[in-house]
Amino acid sequence: MSPTTSQLSEFIRSLYQTNEFIPLHAPTFGEREKRNVLDTIESTFVSSVGEYVTRFENQVEAFTGAHRAIATVNGTAALHAALYMAGVQNGDYVITQALTFVATCNAIHHMGAEPIFIDVAYQTMGMCPIALESFLEEHAITDGQNCVHKTSKRKIRACVPMHTFGHPVQLDELLAICNKWNIELVEDAAESLGSFYKGQHTGTKARFSALSFNGNKIITTGGGGMLLCADETEGHRAKHITTTAKAAHPYEFYHDEPGFNYRMPNLNAALGCAQMSHLETFIEKKRELAEQYKAFFKSSSFQFIDEPSECRSNFWLNAILCEHSDLRNTVIEEQNNAGIMCRPAWHLMNRLPMFERCPRGKLTVSEDIQSRLVNIPSSPILKRGDQ
Repeated sequence: MSPTTSQLSEFIRSLYQTNEFIPLHAPTFGEREKRNVLDTIESTFVSSVGEYVTRFENQVEAFTGAHRAIATVNGTAALHAALYMAGVQNGDYVITQALTFVATCNAIHHMGAEPIFIDVAYQTMGMCPIALESFLEEHAITDGQNCVHKTSKRKIRACVPMHTFGHPVQLDELLAICNKWNIELVEDAAESLGSFYKGQHTGTKARFSALSFNGNKIITTGGGGMLLCADETEGHRAKHITTTAKAAHPYEFYHDEPGFNYRMPNLNAALGCAQMSHLETFIEKKRELAEQYKAFFKSSSFQFIDEPSECRSNFWLNAILCEHSDLRNTVIEEQNNAGIMCRPAWHLMNRLPMFERCPRGKLTVSEDIQSRLVNIPSSPILKRGDQ
């Protein structure tokens, strides 16, 4: 028997043990965060100079296994830089999924490219390898070096799957397809810090990937992102172009190529360093929360979105699928009226006015998930001493 919306409210309140407003995902700060931020203020190095940026990059490299991590001002900047490093050019096509946050497509647009929308898979909510292969076989050819769209003759330069709500996509299958068709895989790992695919951290399969540290992510720097590079040499160049392509010199301002001012301020990195020290705890607590939700929804008409096989998800945002869209709307409205923040998935990108004319494959699964999905409160439940 399925729980009523009031029973769901009672269960969520029992988890968080509060009668106050329950946000979808709130940041958690402790004394270390305060000390680090105060340290940057007292040092006056709050902007592009200071020790915390390098320290934060090193911590993310150590945790993810990436050969190089470059801190940026936000996740969109990191993804934009990743596409730039991958060779995406004006007029290219870039394949991505319609079920994603708009930043994915904005970064593609900023490169002067246009997205092609591919369906997602139920088991990951990320790009479906079968749908990708099917679209390419019908609409693309290879000329030996490039993948070319049959009708427009435009190059399909890159493919950007996203690890939706922290659940890893089928990276091996997607990478094999991209290699076969001479397409560069770029991972949008914005939501998946702490998620692993077959024992390997998300964002480290592709040459270039992007993380986000927005205020609602598993750890936050207030606003911030990180570009992950699989090659040290390419990582060095990525650092160069994201810091205005300035040649190192004690006082001269010499820039040797067009660059981006995507530097993460030291103030934000100080917060990130402190947050990284709690990341393992956050993941543990979020996985415990997911298990409680999973047990609550077991044998009900609500389908809890669990981690894919051979993966370890961070469960950034927990989600359920309702039987139909009307029930989804009821759950969202009544939970929010009860002071418990729930939300639907994003509008599909092909339904937004700026992307509605972009090429796309069949989006049957994306449309179904979007019509029935509800995100439910996902902040880690911490006890005294966890921070």
